[in-house]
Amino acid sequence: MSITNFVLRRLFHALPLLVCVIVFNFFLIHLAPGDPIQALVGEFPAPEAYLAEMRKAFGLDQPLYVQLLLYVKNILAGDLGFSFYYRQPVLSVILDRVPATLQLMLPALIFSAAVGILLGILAARKPYSLADNTISAFSLFGYCVPAFWFGQMLMATFAIELGWLPSQGIKTVGVDLTGGALVLDRAAHLALPFTALAIRHLAVNARMMRSSMLEVAYEDFVTVARAKGLHEKDVIARHMVPNALMPVVTIIGVDVGFLFTGSVLVETVFGWPGIGRLMYESIVKRDYPVLMGNFLITTALVVLVNLIVDLIYLWLDPRVKYQK
Repeated sequence: MSITNFVLRRLFHALPLLVCVIVFNFFLIHLAPGDPIQALVGEFPAPEAYLAEMRKAFGLDQPLYVQLLLYVKNILAGDLGFSFYYRQPVLSVILDRVPATLQLMLPALIFSAAVGILLGILAARKPYSLADNTISAFSLFGYCVPAFWFGQMLMATFAIELGWLPSQGIKTVGVDLTGGALVLDRAAHLALPFTALAIRHLAVNARMMRSSMLEVAYEDFVTVARAKGLHEKDVIARHMVPNALMPVVTIIGVDVGFLFTGSVLVETVFGWPGIGRLMYESIVKRDYPVLMGNFLITTALVVLVNLIVDLIYLWLDPRVKYQK
């Protein structure tokens, strides 16, 4: 099967998954306790007539199955709905938050992947050595510590106690910065949430790379390479690393979906105006359309990343063939 046919088949098979996600998320969110109209009104004692008018305006007076059919119809037309709280199209609300999430997500993903792989290789070169034990202890710490707690500790230490870095937001409010000053200001605001978000993924990648390297270390092709007299660096770089990378690539692919929306707690702790914080705000404000739009876009992103990961497998190991 050609790569083009494989991609088309995977995309076709993803359609039923997206439909199931749409239906499941719709019922899951609408059956949750809480009234979105009451959340919009707040503590104000609004008359019942006004509440009924608001429900009618947002289509919440219709039976649940009618709301579902209308929602699916709108999605097929490219319309993710209208936000209850922001009074804007859902797609616009989400796209406004995407740049902030990418500024946090991409550096964390690249750093955790690159450094995690390097640490895993370093640990696997001499198992149970001081370097290996140190990296393993660091990986265990990074994996076990909750990101939101670690973020709060970073904030308490470097923002509140030492005053070195800002604790909230994506930029300094009320100051018009340009050029290098703007870059430094964004980097200072990025430092703490980036560290809190990247530490766990770095630890997982390092641990996975170490295990995978040790697994392939005694394979026949590695033994033959050493018997030929190849330098150990060449054995690691040309034979061990490409074969050990495949499980790590899978983990990195899973990390993308988590980093895109799983940073809810980190973005909330640091007041970072991204997709994760938007999801938290949507839950608090009972903004069903924004919440469902977030879930749908995240699912589509995960499907796309899984497809890319499968193609990377083919690039890393030409022996991999996709058949019917």
